[in-house]
Amino acid sequence: MKNTSYKTIFPAICVPMNADYSINEPELRKYVRWLASFDEIGGLVCNGHTGEITGLSRAERARVTRIVAEEVGDKVLIISGINCENTIETIEMVAEAKQAGADGILLMPPHMWLRFGMNPAAPLQYVKRVAESTDLGIIIHLYPSMTKAFYPVETLVEMAKIPNVKAIKMGTRNTPLYERDIRILREKAPQTALITCHDESLLTSMFPGVDGALIGFGACIPELITEAWKAMKAGDFWKIREYDALIAPMAEAIYGIGQPSGEAHARMKEAIYQRGLFSSPIMREPVLPLSQEEKDKVTAALKKSKVPMVRL
Repeated sequence: MKNTSYKTIFPAICVPMNADYSINEPELRKYVRWLASFDEIGGLVCNGHTGEITGLSRAERARVTRIVAEEVGDKVLIISGINCENTIETIEMVAEAKQAGADGILLMPPHMWLRFGMNPAAPLQYVKRVAESTDLGIIIHLYPSMTKAFYPVETLVEMAKIPNVKAIKMGTRNTPLYERDIRILREKAPQTALITCHDESLLTSMFPGVDGALIGFGACIPELITEAWKAMKAGDFWKIREYDALIAPMAEAIYGIGQPSGEAHARMKEAIYQRGLFSSPIMREPVLPLSQEEKDKVTAALKKSKVPMVRL
């Protein structure tokens, strides 16, 4: 039976590439079937930052969505990321995602807001216009609080009143503010799923009482992430500590003490390659190839985290 709940673990998938930088469709199909086989994974997010959305053409984004939907759309929610600089084209992309088989979208802020800031009324208007154009579910992508594209909690409360806003990807990355805003949203928007995206401090970010996670990490070491989530839901402190110790080496190798980035996604794809899931770790430029030192750190972390090779 297909999952329809947004209170779940959403891996944000990587996309395997051929030597000519084209999408390796057979590997992508096998990879998403593997991810969807894990307990607690109720949805897959394609065309996220982990999936190199800014490096894919509009047609490729729709194609990736279609491939994922064809393979596992009968089992899990299919969420397609939307990254666009204007409302008209955003609405067109949302329609393309639906046609390709998406159940919902991950709606990112227009990136011009990161540089120039925004009229405080613009984000709510943007989400309303998109929501009026579709019946797809919407996950609001909240950017870090130190950016000019961050939505204050008052805006999130208003967004949550829009019927097809199903979840908020809480990317605050400011722990006191993150915890405060979760408390406010629990009180004023209890119907909306709150999901962490703090890959680099994952279990800590789950403690305030979230409903799941939307993380690239989930597409790299799903067996650890899903078991950690089970322990979190059960309130098993010692089991949480056990899985945190296993996840930590991978977090250090991929993120260091920083946030997700193009280089972090390259290290994640290297881990997926070393696990045997992809035949190549190639990323589209301008992300550059990893140094041997970075590759060796990934190898050592995989060993410490005790995750095995996978043959699909």
